[in-house]
Amino acid sequence: MNGASREALAAARERLDALTDSTSVNAGTLADELAAVTTLLDREVSLRRILTDPAQSGEAKAELARRLLGSQVGGSTVDLVSGLVRSRWSQSRDLVDALEELAGLADLTAAQKAGRLDSVEDELFRFGRIVTSSTELRAALTNRKATTAAKSELLRSLLGGRAEATTERLVTRLVTAPRGRSLEAGLESLSKLAADRRDRMVAIVTSAVPLSDPQKQRLGAALAKLYGRTMHLNLDVDPEVLGGIRVQVGDEVINGSIADRIEDAGRRLAG
Repeated sequence: MNGASREALAAARERLDALTDSTSVNAGTLADELAAVTTLLDREVSLRRILTDPAQSGEAKAELARRLLGSQVGGSTVDLVSGLVRSRWSQSRDLVDALEELAGLADLTAAQKAGRLDSVEDELFRFGRIVTSSTELRAALTNRKATTAAKSELLRSLLGGRAEATTERLVTRLVTAPRGRSLEAGLESLSKLAADRRDRMVAIVTSAVPLSDPQKQRLGAALAKLYGRTMHLNLDVDPEVLGGIRVQVGDEVINGSIADRIEDAGRRLAG
């Protein structure tokens, strides 16, 4: 998102945080309702354009949203959507993208409140790796001819009882309503949202063999010092790394042996 849309989304995220800080708001229910509104506006292009029309007053658009949604979703969801349509958007589709992100954030907030966010974050990462390595699974989950029910049932068989309920909901929502994104891109976006929920950066660490706990601790501490933020390590094993390590933080990739990288990080920290 750019310009007005980015500012509108930032304001909406602040409103979501304020709502979910309240013990009276069920973040999981809020997530489901925001996802339903996302589906509605993704389907109803004309309505979406009306709600983002800069020629209409913000209050008129908010009143329309309240009339349409007031009997369908809870008051917290209506308030959030009303705030969204009062804002200016660079493109009408940005409104739907924002709603989808807020739904994901609400689900992740529910997991955080339950003390399960770490598990959800790790499961999203692992599921992404499984999808990447299995062309058969990816084909089944992205098959446009397969029904929503069939895809949901496949995910239940894979994740039901084996993953957090939040993970299953997020992945099912992504698979059944991809909205033009690749499955991999959608999973990566969810992982970033989970990291943002903790104000953390994510480092994808690929090594030839599993890292020991002391190695993980030293690497995490060194990266946190280098980047100035708490670092969450998503760990992957690939024998082709040939005894070394590959660390990716955003678009930056660091290659080198485990010992060399940790030693170098220590030298840099020492000044």
